[in-house]
Amino acid sequence: MPARLPPALKRLGQHFLIDQNIVRKIVALAAIQPGETILEIGPGRGILTAAICAVAERVIAVEIDPQLYAYLAETFAGCRNLDLRCGDALELAYESLPERTVVVANLPYYASTPLLMKFLETRAGITRMVIMLQAEVAERLIAKPGTRDYGVLSVLAQRCAEISWGFRVSANCFRPRPEVASAVVRLNRRSLASVGDEPDATFAHVVRAAFAHRRKTLANSLRDEGWEPAQIAAALSSSRIAPTCRAESLTVDQFVTLAKAFRT
Repeated sequence: MPARLPPALKRLGQHFLIDQNIVRKIVALAAIQPGETILEIGPGRGILTAAICAVAERVIAVEIDPQLYAYLAETFAGCRNLDLRCGDALELAYESLPERTVVVANLPYYASTPLLMKFLETRAGITRMVIMLQAEVAERLIAKPGTRDYGVLSVLAQRCAEISWGFRVSANCFRPRPEVASAVVRLNRRSLASVGDEPDATFAHVVRAAFAHRRKTLANSLRDEGWEPAQIAAALSSSRIAPTCRAESLTVDQFVTLAKAFRT
């Protein structure tokens, strides 16, 4: 007798993918290669897990819900290439992931952004990501300077990865049906050489301060976040950035240059 399907838990924001066509499109976009390890966060009832296990040499799947974990353990009992783990993906030791790890996942809405930042902060191991998340978050990830959606997430993510739009996913492809649209994006990690040696904390601090007051000029926003006017003027001058600019007009490369200027 097959294992009983656990109910969706509202507190975990569970919306289970039910559309096999979407699953096929995700796997195709992931373009899984021999020797790669696949990391799936939130496998849920296992519809994507089954498809990944059919083509990948090794799959690590992390499920936070003990009931779902038990269901998956029974369902995939004979699947030798699946390393199923019960736990919080935000607490996973990402630095211990093997080289050539690819994230393929339908991320839980409530934790999609912090999980994404965990992936991007992992300096080694993860080479690319094919992830489903809220459409509005996906739009922020690919946003360009000067647009409404361009902000902190856009800059932090685009510095670490080349991001491309995959496709939209209708709410009808899930049970229970979510109230928001979803989308799939692909992120290819940039090499460490192209990212540079600027510490992530310094870069993130500058970016968050710059966008903290979107209606203010860059100089005023940085000042309001604690930098001294003289330090701001020197950093902007050496970066060749006008103090009257606003954060949304700066490219990722300009933010990298500005962050380095604050260190000198």
